[in-house]
Parts: sequence; structure tokens; C-alpha cells
Amino acid sequence: MDIQVDSQTAIVFDLDDTLYNEIDFLKSAYKELSEKLAPNSWQKLFSNLFSRYRNKENVFEYVAEVYGVSKSELIDAYRNHLPKIKPFDGVIDLINQIKEKEGKVGIVTDGRSITQRNKIKALGIIDDIDFIVISEEIGSEKPNEKNFVLIEKELDCRINYYIADNIKKDFITPKRMGWKTIGLIDNGLNIHSSANEYYNEAYLPHDFISSITELTIK
Repeated sequence: MDIQVDSQTAIVFDLDDTLYNEIDFLKSAYKELSEKLAPNSWQKLFSNLFSRYRNKENVFEYVAEVYGVSKSELIDAYRNHLPKIKPFDGVIDLINQIKEKEGKVGIVTDGRSITQRNKIKALGIIDDIDFIVISEEIGSEKPNEKNFVLIEKELDCRINYYIADNIKKDFITPKRMGWKTIGLIDNGLNIHSSANEYYNEAYLPHDFISSITELTIK
């Protein structure tokens, strides 16, 4: 899929499950926690924690009870750690192509400021992002129009794209605002999986892709 980009074009991305798989953030946090609590057998603990997560158990309550660490301390460590995550194939090349054409690059994401900014740093792209909107920092979450109006005004471009994955909240507002929207299809690892409940025209993106590598900047 080709996207025409010039100095009046903004390409805005969601973060989690769009630029990388959010499950990898969780794995990174569990690995760091396991290495601290059981340095000589962290793999065993990691396997236990991830299995409990997959079974929808409260992992932090389990760790707090077994290891005597407060639940609040565990949650803080989870949210604030610098994760070991990698961007999806094609993400870095795509951003570089946008920059070569003098386009603007933005991120609109829900979550806590320190958590989301640490993710962007870990992906190695923070220096290439022209503006970032994080829900905690502005006091509203998608699909609130405020999140998109803010970045639209800041980037000040004639044409705006939003590339994201969550049909429930990602596309309804930018579509209404006249943006072009592209949906990244769940690769089977996405944290949120209720897309089927929102399959009507208002919520759906204009186009779908199965990989960021399908996008080419012209």
C-alpha cells in the first residue's frame, strides 16, 4: 500500500500492538521481576508467572504472597521498568521514509506517561517522533476527540493518517475528523481481542494491512 507523503502530511501511530506486540512488554517485566526474586532459577519463576497470567490469575497477588513483596511495589516496578522490546519489522524503515519526504511523525497512545515513554525509548524511535500524545498526560483516552485534535494542531498538516490496531477505540474519531485510517490486523498476540464486537462502518478503518512492511512511502 502506497502513501503519498510531503511536508504537509502527518503519519500518526498508535503504540501498543501497532509498533510492537504489547505482550512483549509484559514478558519483559516478568523476566526482570523473576531475575530479581529468583536469580538462580528465574526461568522457572518466569514460566510460572506467565502461565498464571495466561490463566487470568492475579500475578501480583501471587508474588506478593509468596515472596513477601508489596503489591504496590510490584505494580510500580512493572509500570516503570525500561522494557526489552523490539519494533515490528518495517517500523524503522517506514519512519525513516516519512522523514526523508519531510513528513511529520506522531504517536497517540493510551496509558501512563512513564510507561509509554519508556516503551518508545526502548523501541529506539523517540528522537524521530515530532509529537506524542499520552492519555495520562492530557487527562483523556481514545476515542476522545481531544487526543486527536491536540496532535492535529501541533503537527499542523493538511493530510493526517492514523495507523493503529484497536477497532473499538482507534478509528471512529479520526475518521469523523477527516483523517485517513489504516488498521493493522491482529497477528494473534494482541492484548485486546474484541474487534468482532465493533464491525460496523463507523468503527472500521478505511484500509487494513497485515504488516507494517506492506506500507511504502512515495
